[in-house]
Amino acid sequence: MESTRKPLGEALERALLLRLGETWAEINQNHFRGRMRRPVFLMFDSDRRLGAWDSRARSLSISRTLVGQHPWGVVREVLKHEVAHQFVDEILGIRDQTPHGPAFEEVCRQHGFDALANGLPVRGDNAREGESGVLRRIARLLALAESPNVHEAEAAMKAAQRLMLQHNIEGAVAAAREGYAFRQLGQPNGRVQGAEHVLAGLLSRHFFVEAIWVHSYDVADGRAGRVLEICGTPSNLDVAAYVHGFLLETGERLWREHRHERRLRGNAERRRFLLGVMIGFDEKLKEGSAESRREGLIWVGDPALENYLARRYPRRSGGSSIGISPTESYEQGRQAGRNIVLHRPVSSGGESRGRLLSSS
Repeated sequence: MESTRKPLGEALERALLLRLGETWAEINQNHFRGRMRRPVFLMFDSDRRLGAWDSRARSLSISRTLVGQHPWGVVREVLKHEVAHQFVDEILGIRDQTPHGPAFEEVCRQHGFDALANGLPVRGDNAREGESGVLRRIARLLALAESPNVHEAEAAMKAAQRLMLQHNIEGAVAAAREGYAFRQLGQPNGRVQGAEHVLAGLLSRHFFVEAIWVHSYDVADGRAGRVLEICGTPSNLDVAAYVHGFLLETGERLWREHRHERRLRGNAERRRFLLGVMIGFDEKLKEGSAESRREGLIWVGDPALENYLARRYPRRSGGSSIGISPTESYEQGRQAGRNIVLHRPVSSGGESRGRLLSSS
């Protein structure tokens, strides 16, 4: 393994150890009601081991290589793995089993931790062999949504939306067999904008995933922030992640066009315009969902997915309200959002980008 980041300086490593301690305290409180005593936190050099719990020294160690090469979401999952070892050792007092024996596996299952003895946690975004027939059909419909004929494009997008709904209604049992995973989208941000909040809600309402803002940390800068995490089946994560990137990119493009047409200076109205874009597109999707309900296609949710999220985050707080000022920029962004047609991304060379939509 070759490092992709520069070695941490003393100050950044000290800040990292403090962050590990704070994250441990959060996991201890939320998952184990604060029953464990705080250990000593250490960093060690290893390309093979990700973390370690030492019962004699009461130390919890994390690999510098892990921290240097992977985002905080992965580091957090490894930390959870080691916390589970600490719980089995110090609270359950079980020492006559192998480290990854039945007791450890049960603790991980109950709390939604990764129990793998080797390798990085499965984050749900690794390439899988092939794609399902449904994803290929969705890809074809989104390709049709590139049509210059507005009516054909709108019809293709609505058909793709309806197909995703049918797939999830008919495949509820299969979804549980497929299993659930998570994926973190974007970079940690100290302040989440209104448009990003609306986008997260949009993914939850229309694309069969659960979205939650979770604590994150930028190791290189020593800054804390939040990042969007989505949970769902691997196929639904593929779709939702694509939509997330598509809408962020489209929103920025629409803003640049609007600023140029209006000869605006700077980005003073950018946030209001982007908020309008996301709300406008959400309204459009709601209209499509209403049509599906009239046709008898009703989504009642996925209790197994809700249980998966509850195991990962047993204590969650509600989201804050979003203040909306109906300015001219907001209203124009809203209208632009209602005109967005979700379609397959195509590169300048004419080849589709992204694993989700690579089939034709």
